[in-house]
Amino acid sequence: MKALIQRVRRASVVVDQRTVGAIDRGLLALVGVEKGDDEAAADKLLHKLLHYRVFADEADKMNLDLQQVDGGLLLVSQFTLAADTRKGLRPSFSSAAPPAEGERLFHYLLERAQAAWPKVACGEFAANMQVELINDGPVTFLLES
Repeated sequence: MKALIQRVRRASVVVDQRTVGAIDRGLLALVGVEKGDDEAAADKLLHKLLHYRVFADEADKMNLDLQQVDGGLLLVSQFTLAADTRKGLRPSFSSAAPPAEGERLFHYLLERAQAAWPKVACGEFAANMQVELINDGPVTFLLES
């Protein structure tokens, strides 16, 4: 599993002109599920999402994690993260998990995140989503499990 995380001041997801998920300060995580991913990969990714130190401490060093700053986590499914872009000018999605498996593992990750942290929001799997954010920094990392 992959997650492109962005430290945000706020972020939201809109589907059909209604906000389905929103957070204030925290992390926006665009999540891609690949073939061969399983619950262990989701658990490892969740641990990184909750404990990756990307927030500034009193010395302005990235030493604090999401929980230490009482931040929100906005999970958004994004199968395009699993694209193979090494050849040609069109992405190949052969390494992406099949839709049903991607949805199952994304929802597993979401449920585990909600059980572990009270400030979790999400987009809508396979929907046409508009993601709005104010990137803080900008600070962006690609996490892989």
